[in-house]
Amino acid sequence: MDTKKELGILFRIVVVFAAVFFLPLGSPRFMTAMNATLDLAKWYAREHVALCLLPAFFIAGVIAVFVSQGSVLRYFGANAEKWLSYTVAAISGGILAVCSCTILPLFTSIYKRGAGLGPAVAFLYSGPAISVLSVIMTARILGAEMGVARITGAVLFSVVIGLAMSLIFRKEETVKKEEQMNIVPPPEKRPVWQTSFHFFTLVLILVFANWGAPDVSDSGLWYGIFTYKWYITGLLSVLLCWSLIAILKLRVLWVLLGAMATVVSAILANRFVTDAKLVPLVPMVVAISALSATLFFDKRDEENREWLWASWGFAKQILPLLAIGVVTAGFLLGSTHGDTAIPGIVPDGWIEWAVGGNSLMSNFLASFTGAFMYFATLTEVPIIQGLLASGMGKGPALALLLAGPSLSLPN
Repeated sequence: MDTKKELGILFRIVVVFAAVFFLPLGSPRFMTAMNATLDLAKWYAREHVALCLLPAFFIAGVIAVFVSQGSVLRYFGANAEKWLSYTVAAISGGILAVCSCTILPLFTSIYKRGAGLGPAVAFLYSGPAISVLSVIMTARILGAEMGVARITGAVLFSVVIGLAMSLIFRKEETVKKEEQMNIVPPPEKRPVWQTSFHFFTLVLILVFANWGAPDVSDSGLWYGIFTYKWYITGLLSVLLCWSLIAILKLRVLWVLLGAMATVVSAILANRFVTDAKLVPLVPMVVAISALSATLFFDKRDEENREWLWASWGFAKQILPLLAIGVVTAGFLLGSTHGDTAIPGIVPDGWIEWAVGGNSLMSNFLASFTGAFMYFATLTEVPIIQGLLASGMGKGPALALLLAGPSLSLPN
């Protein structure tokens, strides 16, 4: 019998029992934090899993299966020119509208495809912070100088952090560099424009399906796109169906049946689902289920099934860790979304006291706090707007803008 292993099991049992035995159920602060944990978890499941994460897993699957290894090695590989790889990595997230969690499967896919650790980490850091939507909203609500500072700081820091990670893991990167020197990428199966069309159609569906509500006084382009975002998403879905048939060579009947099921589910959801926020989830789940079934039963091209299995692999790897992160963030710092504000176990007054003013300590604590919070896409702007109104300095506000969206605890 392995004594150390058995003692380890006994220790875990004792820890779990003691934690349950001494639960402070009579403490209002503890019960409020538990309520915040469940509220944040429920909100995250409703707002982000179906509309953000599931499409992101399929996009990551496209990168892992359809994007040629030669392209990844050319722009992100360990042997690529540093100025090229870091520039592309630092600014390519601008086309996405993703949070720190949704960027994870995309980061994982390019890293497994052969990207160097430095460029991959630069992409991971900058992606959530420099999306076009987040920069525009930051400049509009917090001021142009904050918008410019955000995009400049995110790009520069992503490069610095990527270079630092590359230096720290230089032995592993040297081995990867030597291995990639001997790699002869296989010829591309299809023209680059076809893979790009398929990829960017999925990306645009992700962007418009998650297009945030405009400010109350806004009546411009942002409001117009938000008003018609589901029509735009529907049009993009038609293009995706064409891509599945013409590019991936899936059976026409199967794709049409999946599209019909999605349309019917959308009509039924509008008719019978009373919660407006849940209405778009129904057709999205049906569409993803139909796509998954079509890929699973496809016998014409093994690569199509590989797309499904790659997407499932990312989901299986990332979702449990995200769940732990969301629960922990909710318990520690509470749940803040929309009109809901439920404090966590850490009092709000501590945070306001820590990041007030514009001292070096305030900037450090803002960065540190941001790394433990969870910001959904665009939600960081109204939160920081409220903190600025409570006396937060612009320096800590920018620090929180740079740390929060990119370094959340779930991420």
